[in-house]
Amino acid sequence: MPETLPRPTTSPAAGEVNRVRVLSILVEDGQNTLTKIAGAVRRRGFHIRGLSIGPTREAGRSRITLEVDHGHAEADQVRKQLERLVEVVEVEDLTGDEVHSRELVVAKVDTSDLARLIQRGAKVISTDTDGTTVEFSGDRDEIFDFVEELARHGIVDVVRSGPLVMRRTV
Repeated sequence: MPETLPRPTTSPAAGEVNRVRVLSILVEDGQNTLTKIAGAVRRRGFHIRGLSIGPTREAGRSRITLEVDHGHAEADQVRKQLERLVEVVEVEDLTGDEVHSRELVVAKVDTSDLARLIQRGAKVISTDTDGTTVEFSGDRDEIFDFVEELARHGIVDVVRSGPLVMRRTV
């Protein structure tokens, strides 16, 4: 189901815009590309809230999805900094757009009572003597809720992906 990414909200105390910016960055593959992207964001003082990277259909290119927290007027500078990097082909700001957004969680739980997890949409990957490994995908809120549910089942281990975001319409 499509969703809309966070839109700007104004902080009454500070009177400034505070939001999560979601950037989709098409890059040329290179040894230091990710380091340069992270450095450009860090230099502006932004916190990276979510990050995912994967190959595209074009050989030698990857797509990076980057979520950054910000709360000051310089937010557009992150996009401009990224666009200056030689390895960057294109930067799309998806903030406020209707998108398909998913994250993945893989968790090992110390329980045999999986009915509630499966009812929520989890898929059993494996069952072992030390627990059952399940996977679940959903939007950010669904993932947070699922991880809270996992806590009631005795989490042995849990890993999460970063955001995967695609604009709903081209």
